[in-house]
Amino acid sequence: MNSTNNNQEIKEAKETQTSASNDTFISVQEYTGEGYFLANGKETDEIAEQYRDQIEKAAQKYFQEKYQIEVKAHNVVGARDGATVFLESEGEPHFYTYAVVPIDVKEKKVLADQIWADENEVQNAIKGGLYQMIFKEEFQELDHYLETLTAEGKVTGKTKEALENTGGNGYMTPYYFVVVSKNEEAIKPVYDLYLNNHNESIESLRNAYDASKFSADNLTISIQLYMQDKKAEPNEELFNRVTKDLQGMNNIPKGSYGFYLNDNLIHRETAKGIKDNSLRRGFPDYIIKE
Repeated sequence: MNSTNNNQEIKEAKETQTSASNDTFISVQEYTGEGYFLANGKETDEIAEQYRDQIEKAAQKYFQEKYQIEVKAHNVVGARDGATVFLESEGEPHFYTYAVVPIDVKEKKVLADQIWADENEVQNAIKGGLYQMIFKEEFQELDHYLETLTAEGKVTGKTKEALENTGGNGYMTPYYFVVVSKNEEAIKPVYDLYLNNHNESIESLRNAYDASKFSADNLTISIQLYMQDKKAEPNEELFNRVTKDLQGMNNIPKGSYGFYLNDNLIHRETAKGIKDNSLRRGFPDYIIKE
């Protein structure tokens, strides 16, 4: 999984570089997802916007029937032969995900009854939300550190609107997202228990967690920070400090930590901030917490 993540990150960074011009970047503090698009989605985007209400209701119905989970739709974006709708779960477990509604371009018709979502993506998003639920104190420790760091005025994260409108990566905050591999076994009993009964107590869910099967290789926490100053380059001294702090913290969630410090700009069309000048600590040299 780590190799896959790394290859994807590199691919995304290269795509951002090759497709970018000066006007395709915007300050991360100002970015809400406006201008975001998916490949070959120009024609379907117009149709999707026309039938947005129908697409959103189809997505909500799909998740209610398949997973018994209430979701709210934040954004609908045209894609090849369809529309992608970005979703957020209501309540806990909290996660972001997406679904796809096919579109008959020739007939300009939305095929809402053929809606689908990648089952592995959805399952792993739910698992990430459950992981945060049962280790809430550890996540609060991580959140507190990152919030204190940003309060110093040197770095910042993405806006909440950017997460809502371009997210879909499971459990996310403005500063990081959690990636759970389909091979992760420690959280699987928690997931099975939750699917069987959404009203299980936190204590029961926590007791179902099988720590003996945990492997940091199968759970990644990707921290991505941006320089707060709009003209600042990624600061190496700050990067080294955060890296050292993360290495020394023992009460944060277990997993493989990647850390990326970007300049202030984010690509409008792809919602990516990783660029050639980004400072990074990741595969194969993750910060491991086991």
